[in-house]
Amino acid sequence: MTPTATLFFSFLFLPFVYCAPPPATPTTSPSLNGHTQFIRSRCNLTHYPDLCFSSLSSYAAAVSGSLPELARVAANVTLARINVFRTHVSALRRGGSGEVLGRAAAALRDCAEQMGDAADQVCRTSNELRGVEALVGMEVTWRVSNAQTWMSAALTNEESCSDGFHKLAAASSDGSGGGGSGIDVETDICRRVMRVKQYTSNALALVNGLVDGR
Repeated sequence: MTPTATLFFSFLFLPFVYCAPPPATPTTSPSLNGHTQFIRSRCNLTHYPDLCFSSLSSYAAAVSGSLPELARVAANVTLARINVFRTHVSALRRGGSGEVLGRAAAALRDCAEQMGDAADQVCRTSNELRGVEALVGMEVTWRVSNAQTWMSAALTNEESCSDGFHKLAAASSDGSGGGGSGIDVETDICRRVMRVKQYTSNALALVNGLVDGR
């Protein structure tokens, strides 16, 4: 089976979970200043506040001062970043025997699976948070707990992807690598995964913030 066919069938059998895209970005308006400041204040509680604010501030109208909606939009924005990364991994895998050889190809295959799982988990997070404002009592607690679980699992999968390439780089440096230009692929993948992890970390922080109050 060709690499392209293998990739197609691996996506074909992934569990399908519908996840709405982020809302359309509104035009800047003075009336949104209060909502924008709300996003700034919440982003200041994350590990990467500048990235958080720059990626979410344009959704101020959609968020409208809602903690659950901010966390849900953050999850959807994270999902978009994961899918961009997955497209890049697919392109590298289609490169075949040129730049991706031996253990680098195996690491890319594992990464594709892990990031597919991460995308599913982030989407589930978004779905859990949809409509939370209208709920009360234990239903809210249950939904938020599920969202925390899914987003934490996504971050774990992303870390597993980068760990695989860190190991590949270590093997290449001691001469036991699988050949090819794996170290170049490792550098590229780890840099891109790090960025995705920053988005995921921020979204997780915003979800965790729902535990204290919504």
